[in-house]
Amino acid sequence: MNKIISKEHFSENVVKLVIHAPDIAKSRKPGHFVMVKLGKKGERIPLTIAGADTKAGTIDLVIQVVGVTSQKLTALNVGDEITDLAGPLGQATHIEKVGTVLAAGGGVGTAPLLPIVEGFKKAGNRVITVLAARNKDLLILEDQIRKYSDEVIIMTDDGSYGTKGLVTHGMEEVIKREKVDLAIVIGPAVMMKFAALTTKKFNIKTFASLNTIMVDGTGMCGACRITVGGKTKFVCVDGPEFDAHQVDFDQMLMRLSAYKEEEAVAYEKHMANL
Repeated sequence: MNKIISKEHFSENVVKLVIHAPDIAKSRKPGHFVMVKLGKKGERIPLTIAGADTKAGTIDLVIQVVGVTSQKLTALNVGDEITDLAGPLGQATHIEKVGTVLAAGGGVGTAPLLPIVEGFKKAGNRVITVLAARNKDLLILEDQIRKYSDEVIIMTDDGSYGTKGLVTHGMEEVIKREKVDLAIVIGPAVMMKFAALTTKKFNIKTFASLNTIMVDGTGMCGACRITVGGKTKFVCVDGPEFDAHQVDFDQMLMRLSAYKEEEAVAYEKHMANL
């Protein structure tokens, strides 16, 4: 079992847990994720590693409440233990010196974006990060992102912080004023779709992390299959990052909504029994 070392609330429904997992902390790289399970009969869910401290032997997980298991996780406290924690899994982000990197994070997508931004900055790149959220209260990890970015642009839907507008508005602002060599986008599927359409107009190589569609995390269930460049890929073993211009986002969005009704019923039943 893995003990929770600290807990921090970013908002009512978003929590950061620091978990003791020395082997994972030692071997994880940007882009990697872990599979988490609570209880012997618990559901397995994938969570991207948002950071690690090799000296302390800990990893950071940022969890947003969207269903039964995520609610149970965020309800845990310091000293509690996670039954099973497997990882690091997936393909790590390929990081090299390319020039100027445009990183775009939407909502809790900022958490998996953080180690990638750090990696590209330490590789000698100029890193410009665009962070987007519905409002100021939902913006997370801004200070940590600023530490590894040459510039940070904040976009909020309601204009409560930074500039009013969507993440794509901030991205275009950067693209139109200077040469961008690579873009990385992480966030809700619809956000990544339109971010990819934005960079495609300017012929900028772009990668998107599709971790939101993963279920099993080991390639056995097939639930995370997507179409990339006309070929079927499995996000958990082939990804989670893919060429964003080749991803069939419409298919992904359709599949993400397939069990929304059942998930809502399960969540309501769970909350009623608390």
